[in-house]
Amino acid sequence: MRNRTYYIKTFGCQQNLADSERIAKAFESRGFKPASDINSANYVVINTCMVRQSAENRVYGLVNNLSKIKKLKQKNKEFFKIIVTGCMVGLAFRDKTGKYLQRLKTIMPAVDEFMPIEEVGFDNEPLRQDDQKAWVPISNGCNNFCTFCVVPFTRGREISRPYLDIIDECLDLKNKGYKQVVLLGQNVNSYGADLIMGENNVQVMRDFGKNYFETKNNSDFKHFTYNGKKIKPVYVKHLGRLRIPTLFPFLLEEVAKIGFEQVDFISSNPWDFSDELIDVIARNKNITRTIHLPLQSGDDEVLKKMNRWYTSEDYINLIKKIRKKVPEAEFTTDIIVGFCGETDEQFENTVRVAKAVGFSKAYIAMYSQRPFTAAVKVMQDDVPFEEKKKRWLILDKLINHRFRGDQTAN
Repeated sequence: MRNRTYYIKTFGCQQNLADSERIAKAFESRGFKPASDINSANYVVINTCMVRQSAENRVYGLVNNLSKIKKLKQKNKEFFKIIVTGCMVGLAFRDKTGKYLQRLKTIMPAVDEFMPIEEVGFDNEPLRQDDQKAWVPISNGCNNFCTFCVVPFTRGREISRPYLDIIDECLDLKNKGYKQVVLLGQNVNSYGADLIMGENNVQVMRDFGKNYFETKNNSDFKHFTYNGKKIKPVYVKHLGRLRIPTLFPFLLEEVAKIGFEQVDFISSNPWDFSDELIDVIARNKNITRTIHLPLQSGDDEVLKKMNRWYTSEDYINLIKKIRKKVPEAEFTTDIIVGFCGETDEQFENTVRVAKAVGFSKAYIAMYSQRPFTAAVKVMQDDVPFEEKKKRWLILDKLINHRFRGDQTAN
């Protein structure tokens, strides 16, 4: 079909993969067909990630290669359009100065359109890439502002998707024969806080101005009922105070009751992992027993600098609490090595926690500065690359090569 083929290249997390499935459906609903490869497409969409500098660099390299294809196609009078979306564009459109968008245009002059992902809504069912496992976004954005993390600036404030929309999507997936669903959010544990409190009463910063999720079916969540049952939100207690309300334990159990072989969720913050959520996992055997629980650092001073609201002892105690009720639980995690000012002793504290927990897998990253974050504004990236690499290798061997220490939390 002339000028009507598309190709999507996705970088980054599962949320980006889910976004790309919706982009694909948007193209197909307009009569486009998928290209067999990137060279034969008329439209190339790059769904970007900004979590590390290396992710940005891969995007720049791809666009540079595509610019050569574009010149050749233009010479042959063939239509070819490059569209960039995802986190890099999200940051650009939330930067009110316009400087970041101008920077992207300067670095990638071959790009024809910078498209905010918010323009791709939930009106169409996603074009799923798997007929057994489905990604189901439940929220978008983040309000936590860890000092190293750019997500609140790329995706904006945390916005919860309507409860009934999620249930309806999961029921439809079950009817179509899907065996596994994965509930997605930057912090699934805080799902529903904005629906309960009102978006203006939840910690917010930088919003694109358009709700990523359409708010149809939103009831009064302060008095929310589902199937005739009144739901009282769970308030997670932290640092001696009730922090935020959440509907996630109820949502997770309701999805589990639909009857999937497995229900997974990504990702959880340790400080929002409530006792009620643990109980839900324990009594529903089809909820995953592999829980992704980002640690980031095992040193209390580094955690404080990261704006992570727990100590290493809090983290280990949470692992023990989960394992007490879910003995078969395994844990995966995220860890950053070489964060600003991290000493050898502080890194060894991370090693100590890793040995105590016995992670089944870790996504280990060497710290890199991210624009607009607090770390880049007030801290120094002063750990040499060689030292970061050394620490990365130590943890990778310890965790991902299946080596375990003498003690595990139980």
